[in-house]
Amino acid sequence: MNLTTKYLGIDFKNPLIAGASPLTGSLDKIKELEDAGVAGIVMHSLFEEQINHDLHSIDHFLFQGSDSFAESLSYFPDSDYIESSESEHYLEDIMEIKSSVGIPIIASLNGVSSGGWVKYAKKIQEAGADALELNITYIPTNPLLDARELEAMYIKVLADVRANTTLPLSVKMNPYFSNPAQMAKRFKDAGANGLVIFDNPVQVDIDLEELSPLQRANLTSSANLSETLRWCAILHSNVAISLAASTGVHNAKDVLKAIMSGADVTQMASTLLQNGTGYPKTLLKELVEWMQEKEYLSIEQMKGSISLNHCDNKAAYERANYMRALLSYRF
Repeated sequence: MNLTTKYLGIDFKNPLIAGASPLTGSLDKIKELEDAGVAGIVMHSLFEEQINHDLHSIDHFLFQGSDSFAESLSYFPDSDYIESSESEHYLEDIMEIKSSVGIPIIASLNGVSSGGWVKYAKKIQEAGADALELNITYIPTNPLLDARELEAMYIKVLADVRANTTLPLSVKMNPYFSNPAQMAKRFKDAGANGLVIFDNPVQVDIDLEELSPLQRANLTSSANLSETLRWCAILHSNVAISLAASTGVHNAKDVLKAIMSGADVTQMASTLLQNGTGYPKTLLKELVEWMQEKEYLSIEQMKGSISLNHCDNKAAYERANYMRALLSYRF
């Protein structure tokens, strides 16, 4: 049984990738995931705020009083301070993980501006990452912000990162664009090698005791797979770009559905947090058993076999036919 697949131009031994989560922030857990069979990992994200905080802190020390007198040289921070920054730790983590495991390592940047953090793409490449995932979802709160401006901001961020690295790049998309298929093509044209379908934003809640808004981790279930399947099927048929199915992939059946809809790989986070680092063994066993039963010889054979242009019911992906869905419901 051939489970190999290619994503971002990189060969993976199977379609199971551990998505960014607390598990991929620990070398010990990453080793456990590798032993259980995952084909690659996406590291925990380095946030724009962390890098900018480091840069602003260093700038403060470098330039405070530097135009006053010669003794201002004493204001320079020592090397221990600079090297202890969060962003430098992230680069060290990449080097340590890369030297300790034998699977592809995808670094992750989380931010929405084209500030100083973009230059870290080159540093991430130098640290040994195999690819870079960009999580650039922005929640617009200004009603005067035109959608075209927002889309242009996404493209600029991607183009700036592309200019700073030759690493394969994936963009973690969200489903909220008025035309996700067009944005997918624009991402490709701007230099993206792949798309992650989709970003899973944190949940917003309100603390009734503190009378304050807060955020909670948003663990998914297989019930969240629908839009992932829809857009993998649509994009596989219309945009020549690597696809990773992310939101809602929890079990072997979800993996199979995602691959047949058009994904090259699947990314899992919630189900690994819930079921433990050994869970990929179960997934791979069930995946092989189903493929043997249905006489599939490889992942490539089934990839995109039920995408938009390779199915007998395109309306399932293209139309919101609530009446037909309701008529098919059984009490």
